[in-house]
Amino acid sequence: MSSTPLPLTLANLLLRPTFGSRRTPDRIFDRLLADAGQAKGDERFADDFRLLLRWWAGAEHLTPVGWAAAQVHVRRHLANRARIRRLIAEYPAIEREPIEKPVFVVGLPRTATTLTHGVLSLSDEHRCPLLWELLTPDLAGSPRQRRKAITAGRRMVQGTNLFAPRFRDIHPMAAEGAEECTFVLPHSQMPMSQARIPEYPDWYYQRDFVPDYRHLKQVYQVLQYGRPRRRWVLKSPMHTQNLDALLTVFPDATLVWTHRDPVTVVASFCSLIEHGLAVSVRPVDLHGIGATWLGLLSRSMARGLAARAAIPRESLVDVPYSWLGSDPATGAPKLYDAIGARWTDADAARLPGVVARPKGTRRHTYDLSRYGLTRADVDSAFADYNALRAEVDRA
Repeated sequence: MSSTPLPLTLANLLLRPTFGSRRTPDRIFDRLLADAGQAKGDERFADDFRLLLRWWAGAEHLTPVGWAAAQVHVRRHLANRARIRRLIAEYPAIEREPIEKPVFVVGLPRTATTLTHGVLSLSDEHRCPLLWELLTPDLAGSPRQRRKAITAGRRMVQGTNLFAPRFRDIHPMAAEGAEECTFVLPHSQMPMSQARIPEYPDWYYQRDFVPDYRHLKQVYQVLQYGRPRRRWVLKSPMHTQNLDALLTVFPDATLVWTHRDPVTVVASFCSLIEHGLAVSVRPVDLHGIGATWLGLLSRSMARGLAARAAIPRESLVDVPYSWLGSDPATGAPKLYDAIGARWTDADAARLPGVVARPKGTRRHTYDLSRYGLTRADVDSAFADYNALRAEVDRA
């Protein structure tokens, strides 16, 4: 990687006087919780985030910006949870909003999940959550409230691009663009992409994720309440490891599972992690990234494959990378047909805008060996998945 961007260096200097607060994470958490508010009976939700902030505070090589990012992450989840619970208490009909036959794009990261989500967002009959909505989910407010929320989303994107200039080449974001459920799913692998938190993975994989997916459903019920009902199209690679919980809460969901060679996936994803982690941690351990994420991704895939065995075939659509990565004009109509949606001339006319590289971005290049990994390492870790992928490619 290149040297630290000047804006990031300056931000670390400005935040250094507050860095000592990570020695008292409970005090910081109490302040965050007081600002957000807490619904009665929601103590478990708060306690989980208190634990996360404690662990995050002790992360190795965390920078002042990294500690500030940890607090932003916890604050956002606490505030959103309090708002969702408050709205449901005020408008009980929110929980009766039907989220019917949603589509979830799943699979390993860097398998064209974002492209698939974008293609599915083209239809006027579909509803994808926008980044600004996920950052502050709420009922439809006044034009002024909407502008304020969009502006906050734009500032978040601008900050990311300023501190990690290459990140937009890998995963470009826009405040008014479709984004993934990870921003509102209470517990995900996102903290592990921002710091080395050794206590978190085992705790995370031992969780019962059904309550998290009930919260996720409530978020989309809030975003739907009082607005036109359309078919939700949702996405996150992190759903792959929690398919059983997802289908418990969304039993009529259609899963669109994207596929790609895991050797490419792991190399590309490690590059994404490197650029994101460099914002919060210095120095960055490249081989540590490789070992950590090879383990996490293969573990997640093993959970996904185990859950897949019980999924009805009519609820599952396998999408080889070639469908959209090589020939989107042919693959997009096939994708729509597979989920029972209409592909229209209007959708086809908008397709080039979705598949084109965003203006000003560069081609993403990566090298598996940079992260201390070999093709044999990845093939061994994903042997069962490669057998499935071969079946998908043949079909």
